[in-house]
Amino acid sequence: MKPVLLVIAHGSRDPRHAATVHALVRRVRSLRPDVRVETGFLDFNIPSVQGVLESLAAEGVRDVVALPLLLTRAFHAKADIPAVLRDAPRQLRIRQAEVLGPSPLLLSALERRLYEAGLTPADKSSTGIVLASAGSTDPEAIAVIADIAREWRHTGWCAVRPAFASAALPRTEDAVRELRALGCAKVAVAPYVLAPGFLPDRIARGAAEADVLAGVLGPAPEVARVLLLRYDAAAARGLLRLTVSA
Repeated sequence: MKPVLLVIAHGSRDPRHAATVHALVRRVRSLRPDVRVETGFLDFNIPSVQGVLESLAAEGVRDVVALPLLLTRAFHAKADIPAVLRDAPRQLRIRQAEVLGPSPLLLSALERRLYEAGLTPADKSSTGIVLASAGSTDPEAIAVIADIAREWRHTGWCAVRPAFASAALPRTEDAVRELRALGCAKVAVAPYVLAPGFLPDRIARGAAEADVLAGVLGPAPEVARVLLLRYDAAAARGLLRLTVSA
């Protein structure tokens, strides 16, 4: 039996968040019908991660890969999720997968969303991109976003600048103005977020002066493929916690 894939999402009061997470999980299931995929939320939505783990244990499931539905390795991946997993039923053997980013597939998903919003490959050399992230107080996560922006710039865009909706600077609107001042013929905002919600809406407001605002990554096929790559890698390595006898 393959380990159950438990996708762990943050959760939100915004109903679009859970709807987008479920759409992504449906795509993952369609790609790998041989893998059982469940969804749990850390906050705001049900089922909770703890509730899903308890249900799986009651069914007799033993092996689980817990996959944080996060783009960077910040507080939730380092602290919140491991804490929840440590409180899981003791008969479960759990592997925690890596977060989704960074990945070349996510850059492909970002470009997919930009082209869906109206850009074409011919626009690349004249278009500046704002890579707009939710933001974090974790310096490692901020550094990763800056690294992704530098890497993406090398694929042919006029310029790429990171921006953050919270906890770090610059804000989206400031990065848009910087690219205008740089002389980019067009400016596009690419939200580096998985689902709609409060901070993605702030990114959208900050993109008011941009020429193009792409959609969130959501259930893009590239995102689903990254989930499965992280699942396979975790399933192939050691356990987060071994079974402890009662």
